[in-house]
Amino acid sequence: MALFKKKKRVLVIGIDGTPYTFLKKHIEAGHLPVLASLASEGAFEQMDSVQPCISSVAWSTYMTGKNPGKHGIFGFVDRTPNPFNIFIPNGRHMTSETMWEILSRNGKKVIVINVPVTYPPREVNGVLISGFLATDIEKAVYPDRFVPNLREMGYRIDVDAWQGRKDKEAFFQDLNYTLNKRLDVSQYLMKEIDWDFFQLHIMETDRINHFLWEHYENDDPDYAMRFMDFYRRVDEVIGELIHATRDSDQVIVLSDHGFCTVKKEVYLNHALEEKGFLSLEQEAKSVKDMAPNTKAYSLIPGRIFINQKGREEKGSVEPGSQSEEVLAELEEWLLTLRDDSNGEQIIKETIRPADMYSGDRLPMAPDLLAIPHDGYDMKGNVNPGMLTFKGDLVGTHTFHDAALFVRGRDLSVERPDLTKLMPSIFRALNVDIPRDVDGTCIF
Repeated sequence: MALFKKKKRVLVIGIDGTPYTFLKKHIEAGHLPVLASLASEGAFEQMDSVQPCISSVAWSTYMTGKNPGKHGIFGFVDRTPNPFNIFIPNGRHMTSETMWEILSRNGKKVIVINVPVTYPPREVNGVLISGFLATDIEKAVYPDRFVPNLREMGYRIDVDAWQGRKDKEAFFQDLNYTLNKRLDVSQYLMKEIDWDFFQLHIMETDRINHFLWEHYENDDPDYAMRFMDFYRRVDEVIGELIHATRDSDQVIVLSDHGFCTVKKEVYLNHALEEKGFLSLEQEAKSVKDMAPNTKAYSLIPGRIFINQKGREEKGSVEPGSQSEEVLAELEEWLLTLRDDSNGEQIIKETIRPADMYSGDRLPMAPDLLAIPHDGYDMKGNVNPGMLTFKGDLVGTHTFHDAALFVRGRDLSVERPDLTKLMPSIFRALNVDIPRDVDGTCIF
């Protein structure tokens, strides 16, 4: 009787914003047994994020294997320079194919749930449920024949983040409900579809970190233990999904960036205005209301654009030597910014995206990135009346502390990054790696 080899499958679980150092600490303390087992039988490594280290840019880089200069997602908000407008980029603005589209074209059956920047859903060979930019489940699912099932199961696209500010008890209930529904839908689809590639994205880890990370770090008597209880539940959910795999399947768990306590929010446009780089019209609500004599403005987080003639609608700075002079002045001045309460340096370094990105979308990139020291959360508000502020968001992202687990494998690099997962997944599924990706295989 002929023996048939079972096909190789890949399971990926994203735990958004969960730091390697946090996981390592609690694995060693015995608090996360599923992840501890995963780490003991394969790779568990600290990983770099992308700059800027925010979810939309990081997961776009992961899912395309390309840098922002190729995939076109540079932040949670972006601008068209002329006519000037500010918008929230979504999947329509991503100019590269995703790994699940390429896998679909190669005959692989995929299930993708809740990954950022997957709204509106693109056509795949399988099922795609969009992430938090979707507001209506009716428009968030491909194919839409699964919408009634998700409604019946009580699936929720995202938690209500406002509760994190105003009602933490309701916030905890929402976090646990939403996470459990993701598990329910995952298990349902795993049984319904003969999948080759499955990805579940857990966004709730990022949400709880933004509103309760400081409480966890300070061992808050009301919330620190409940914070850890939630992560124990995340560990259990990961275990339930791994239980549905075969020993021959490749299992990957990863986060896109780390987290730390917010020292201060930093209103960079306030500093730019005080220094004379930015001028605003009366009653300005955003940088869209900049005056024509503006030299530079900022979008969240720490992305600075020269108000360049011939590019920006109200451009005042000549391209070439004058723009270069403004950039050089900005680079020197930004490093002098200090926290007005304790004198700490705010900006760690500046990076010119042209030195870091490449691709046909590079002209849409900012001219300069202001990279803060950990704990300083760069904002893009105008007219805040202050440089720094301590608000309701008590956790913020870090670059160097993302996490990666790969079951049963050793990695071929000491320091992985997000571009290298897509080629590795393709190799695991025996699919040709696209030539224009930036990463190389790491397992």
